[in-house]
Amino acid sequence: MSDQYPQNPTGQPNAQFGGAPQYGQQPPTGPNGEPPLWAPWYGISFGKAVSRFFKKYATFSGRASRSEFWWWYLANVIVGIVLGILYTIGFATSERSTVSMSSATSASVQSTVTEPSALFIIAGILSLLWFLAIIVPSLALGWRRLHDANLSGALWIIAIFVNIVGLVFGLLPSNPEGARFDRPDGSR
Repeated sequence: MSDQYPQNPTGQPNAQFGGAPQYGQQPPTGPNGEPPLWAPWYGISFGKAVSRFFKKYATFSGRASRSEFWWWYLANVIVGIVLGILYTIGFATSERSTVSMSSATSASVQSTVTEPSALFIIAGILSLLWFLAIIVPSLALGWRRLHDANLSGALWIIAIFVNIVGLVFGLLPSNPEGARFDRPDGSR
């Protein structure tokens, strides 16, 4: 293992990269002061986390720090809220027809859009495009986050079906043994 990973001054392999030193080891950085893309970046800023998310679009190998994971999900929630507001405004400005139905046991009112507004259509299309653009990298990020906790990334499949599990997985602490998932030579 020591010949696969850069070594710190004590001769031990570095298990954590970027940000503040983890587990008493100095993290290596590239020429721009950032850790290489194959390594997790501990203490990453919001903007750099979003940028790195797209740079590692479909990379399922390696690890992702908690800050990489949570900054991206904050950005995704912000975009989702903005798209949701636009969609709601578009729905409110669309022409609708309301039909009342009643039976002996219940009554209901159904509203359907008869002439959607341009904003309604545009916000719907943008929401669909956003979802399609982030589905693969979001799966990859969750996968790499589990690697950082020294767990199999395949467990992320559970988080797809049980959202609270994804929250718990995102909160797991880093484990230096997760370095086994790193691929510093670029192999997958």
